[in-house]
Amino acid sequence: MTARLIRIRRKEKEGRAQNYLKLKIRSRHMLGKTITMIICMLNILFNLATALSDSNSLSPDFKFEHHDNRELIHVLKQVAERCPDITRVYQLAEKSILGWPLSVIEISDKPGIHEPLEPEFKYVGNMHGNEVLGRELLLALANYLCWQYRKGNEEIQTLVNNTRIHILPSMNPDGWQISTDQKGGKDWLIGRSNANGVDLNRDFPDLNEVLYSEEQLPLHQTHHYFLGSQMIDHKLQPETRAVMMWILNNPFVLSANLHGGALVANYPYDESPSGKTQEYTATPDDQTFKHLAHAYASAHKTMSGKQHINCGGDDFTHKGGITNGAAWYSVAGGMQDFNYLGSNDFEITLELGCNKYPSEERLPKEWDINSKALLNFMWQAHIGIKGTVRETGTGRPLQNAVIKVHNITDGKDFPINHDVTSVRGGEYWRLLTPGTYRVTAMKAGFQPQSQEVTVTNIPHQEAQRVDFTLAKEPVYTESENSLEENNKPDIPNLSLSRLLAYMRSQERS
Repeated sequence: MTARLIRIRRKEKEGRAQNYLKLKIRSRHMLGKTITMIICMLNILFNLATALSDSNSLSPDFKFEHHDNRELIHVLKQVAERCPDITRVYQLAEKSILGWPLSVIEISDKPGIHEPLEPEFKYVGNMHGNEVLGRELLLALANYLCWQYRKGNEEIQTLVNNTRIHILPSMNPDGWQISTDQKGGKDWLIGRSNANGVDLNRDFPDLNEVLYSEEQLPLHQTHHYFLGSQMIDHKLQPETRAVMMWILNNPFVLSANLHGGALVANYPYDESPSGKTQEYTATPDDQTFKHLAHAYASAHKTMSGKQHINCGGDDFTHKGGITNGAAWYSVAGGMQDFNYLGSNDFEITLELGCNKYPSEERLPKEWDINSKALLNFMWQAHIGIKGTVRETGTGRPLQNAVIKVHNITDGKDFPINHDVTSVRGGEYWRLLTPGTYRVTAMKAGFQPQSQEVTVTNIPHQEAQRVDFTLAKEPVYTESENSLEENNKPDIPNLSLSRLLAYMRSQERS
């Protein structure tokens, strides 16, 4: 073979190799483009499926928009008409200053009826009139619960069948109107207060002040500090009075108050005892309240996320999206603390985002961000224990029995110095985190009874049932030198509030 022929064949081989290499590179490039296109298509399909899923979660006729006060009532009535077997629309006892009803929708398998041992739950929105996201989310939530119940969503059916849910989308319809009319919802303060210019979240009786003063006494009240009109030192607004009556006349177990302007789940106490503007002030149920706040924040898509979200200098994402109220800033006369100190209800405050009045275009996204958290928080009404307190022998239900709890987990033994009381029917509910507890039921004139309980809190199941039967105290005769013989009260049988009154009367005498 000649040298010339060898050179020609070598060039042919090199040419084929180069062509092969070019083809390989081109193929890899095309493969990369193909893979990119497939990924894009999958993302589109995923987003489409998510959008379809989100749109199907609500009824087809529901529209995300800023509903005015008349439209708000119409939406609630629409839900009630669609689901008459599980809903009821009612109004609180008083209207707003400008005459708007404070409309509530109840969602339960037996609306209008308190079922034995079924916990009662409430959401309150739009307490500050210019903080409107909660108002719209609660309208969507009512629609969602109705629609999903009808469609056979088993989780929603279980929740509704075992919880009596009350939703008040707007506590301050006048403030909403003022905010919307004057600045289109763009002003940070206009519309925050009611039509009288009063901040409703500073208008409740300051039960913290009573608590902090009585804590100095050797024996002090540990529950239900609201004892009547003597606890009120100012003229209450009609919206405040209406909500107070609502709280005191219903056996609420758990609730949340929806606000805006920050992104955090805020838990009691809201007011510091020292008067400092920022001071961590724990309730006796601090562990449980942290759990409740975390239940919302962890199910929320951004509240406890990795991306920092700063609202005017406040960023709680690095803290798991939760904060103690007084550690953030101290508030006197707030609704959150009134619930805890004036009733059996555990309430937290949900700050839903930096923008108090988001655009209508933003509302579907906010529903997507908050919907799972709204549902998860409602399930927390079923943590801890529940049961009845009855009289031994007769089975008669005992109302106003005191339920005391000691945490004895891992050999500890310390009291949780906040009691709940049994309601009409002898029922009680006690929210607790997992652990071992000594629970005592007691009532004036009856012998107390204690039980040791291990709480597990299985998700989406009813609370453990722990019942008590109390035997009457022996009645002493005159020959046994009873206290009645000397016309003195039987101090051990007095309720704590009466005992305190007795002690004070003795000090004055």
